[in-house]
Amino acid sequence: MKKNTYFFIVFVIIMQTAKAQTVYDFSLKDIDNQTHNYTDLIGEKLTIIDFWATWCKPCLKAIPKLNAIYSDYRDKGVEVLGVNCDGPRSISKVGPLSNALAIEYPILLDIDSELRMDLSVSSYPTLLMINEKSKIVWVHEGYVAGDEKLIIEKIEQQLNVN
Repeated sequence: MKKNTYFFIVFVIIMQTAKAQTVYDFSLKDIDNQTHNYTDLIGEKLTIIDFWATWCKPCLKAIPKLNAIYSDYRDKGVEVLGVNCDGPRSISKVGPLSNALAIEYPILLDIDSELRMDLSVSSYPTLLMINEKSKIVWVHEGYVAGDEKLIIEKIEQQLNVN
């Protein structure tokens, strides 16, 4: 009995890890209440998904840097998607804050945190870098000044792989 339980637990862990390795098509609404599918928004070479919340101070410091990265790399096949994970009580702040920060990339709303949980995101900000095959190739949690250099380095590495 113990042996079967052990194998079941290992199987579940492997399946969860495999699930987190690939991003499957999903649909979320944006700040204008328009529904978007992931496959319609992905970059030709890379997609960066930034999970953030309005109350998260490091998130708010990272967003201007991601905006600059988006401006520099969108013509090179890199798309940035912001996924806001505020709950129903604070979701009304997302639109005005996005406008105040002049965010140029799409902002999607994950109010029920379903996508966040599907992709095993546990902290904010969390950045996922996804290749053209929808495989997660890099995960970065948190933000401190200078992290944008590391993000750019990882983007360059992935663009050179392709």
